Amino acid sequence: QVAAIESALEDHVLALTIDEDAVDGLILVKALFAAPMEPSMLRAHIEAAGIQHPDISVETVPETDWVAASQASFPAFRAGRYYVHGSHLPAAGDDAVDLEVDAGAAFGTGEHESTRGCLLALDELAEHHRVDRALDMGCGTGILAMATAKTWQTTVVASDIDPSAVTTARANTEKNAVGHLVQVIESDGYTHPIVGASTPYDLITANILAGPLVAMASDLADCLAPGGFAVLAGLLSRQADRVVAAH
Repeated sequence: QVAAIESALEDHVLALTIDEDAVDGLILVKALFAAPMEPSMLRAHIEAAGIQHPDISVETVPETDWVAASQASFPAFRAGRYYVHGSHLPAAGDDAVDLEVDAGAAFGTGEHESTRGCLLALDELAEHHRVDRALDMGCGTGILAMATAKTWQTTVVASDIDPSAVTTARANTEKNAVGHLVQVIESDGYTHPIVGASTPYDLITANILAGPLVAMASDLADCLAPGGFAVLAGLLSRQADRVVAAH
């Protein structure tokens, strides 16, 4: 019956979701139409597919700016010296390091604990150490690369395997006025010539996942300057020992 309903409605809807109630096993089908649909017409389509006496309700979905709604769900916040906000909100207006990052397809708005943790690690490092050359491996939106560039006014190579992330990060570096400091490239790990040409790095940030971190540990070691720092994130607590051991 679910397949029959899908077939009956697919030419009329913008989106269709199907859920089964865990308690009573009833199937709930939600269909989004571009224009109002009369219940009688909707019932006729479903009955024509062999489903008799379907229980139907219709409601109007208000016009919504989904981009604005998404951005509004990400309020501004501070992580040490960093103030992270979307373009719908103003800068902090104080001596905070301002990072303007909108929610989107690329990872790293600062809301996630791993990104926030990396920012706090950079904040702590800045208290006692100088960084002259940095690499952000798996840069996503470029938030860590931008934070590094703004904190130390230094050059950063930002690399990601995802083309959409590269596009997003480049746009963000320009919006945050660090395009002249951050070079964003598309690369599968450390393989890009630009990554190798800029070694050794005083600082390497990698907010990825445990598996890739472990796999690239030896490449990181080859690129990190003696006495340099690696900030690693994107792993679960139970994966920490494995990641630390590899590095």
